[in-house]
Amino acid sequence: MKLVVDTNIVFSALLNSSGNIAKILLSTNESIEFFSCDFLKDELNSHHKKIQKYTKLSMHEVNELIDLVCSNIIFIDERLLPTSSIKSAYDLVQDIDEKDLPFVAMSIHFKAFLWTGDKQLYIGLVKKNYKKVINTTSLLKKLYR
Repeated sequence: MKLVVDTNIVFSALLNSSGNIAKILLSTNESIEFFSCDFLKDELNSHHKKIQKYTKLSMHEVNELIDLVCSNIIFIDERLLPTSSIKSAYDLVQDIDEKDLPFVAMSIHFKAFLWTGDKQLYIGLVKKNYKKVINTTSLLKKLYR
């Protein structure tokens, strides 16, 4: 199963490193491939101090935690995605949240599920009949049937 991981998921794993989201991201299940875009790295860098504040870890420990949580994620430069995927993603997210465009575009391009904890994005995509979006509850059911 291919999963595109959005910022919300990675932040959740960082803030609760013993929770279900972190366990899934750190799993060695070879049937799961994790992808994300370079935009996620930018988001992590811009919120580094916030992560440190909530985790109460040192900067060095935060860097190690980020490296660990992201270790199974294949990062792709979203600028390499085809224009058709970007256009389709824009049509889906323009009235939800345009910051999610690269994640949705990756999901479209790789024919992968977009794993998100962003309720507004999830509900908005479901309402638009986008079938390749999944939340953590549904993912857990799918993985551990």
